[in-house]
Amino acid sequence: MGRLRRYLTAGLLIWVPLGVTFLVIQALVSFMDRILLILPAALQPAHWLGRDIPGLGVVLVIAAVLITGMVAANFVGQRLVRLGEALLARIPLVRSLYSGVKQLLESLVSGAGNSFRTVVLIPYPHPGSWTLAFLTGEGLPEAVDATGQDLVSVFVPATPNPTSGFFLMVPRADAIVLNVTVDEGLRMILSMGMVAPGLPRKGAAPVPKRATA
Repeated sequence: MGRLRRYLTAGLLIWVPLGVTFLVIQALVSFMDRILLILPAALQPAHWLGRDIPGLGVVLVIAAVLITGMVAANFVGQRLVRLGEALLARIPLVRSLYSGVKQLLESLVSGAGNSFRTVVLIPYPHPGSWTLAFLTGEGLPEAVDATGQDLVSVFVPATPNPTSGFFLMVPRADAIVLNVTVDEGLRMILSMGMVAPGLPRKGAAPVPKRATA
């Protein structure tokens, strides 16, 4: 029975990760294929090809992003982008949503700062218990003035779904930088602590005074 259990465990460790990976990729490809449904029927690939081609939506989305980037990178494209953003800035709800998403994406894509690149340990949900969080930026100046403390902004992912979570501002001295990568931190969160990185390397310290995101 012990040998059978060992064989079963080894098989599960191979097939379950492969199955989950396949299902996630399949869901992403299916989602991108469904994006094509927003096109008029006469322009949909299935209309002029005579049949659906799985994955064609991914190719067309990537092509559309590349073409948009090429257009936006030249002088005329930049003027069109500024004109479009000026129009969006006149719509209250759209203005806030668009600017917030754009600033977040610029921060992630540019590679500048420490946003979502630094894993920290903070006391949460009460003193004496600790959780992993990701440094996202400096604390709101008004909050710093109101509390009289040097604050940093962090995102606390939920387990086992790290796409949701909580935004917190905590004292800088309470945010301990861990020498683990974001991937290692996410794996620990996804596994509810069952998959933990190796022993932390030397050098864990509070968030530096000038740490920015």
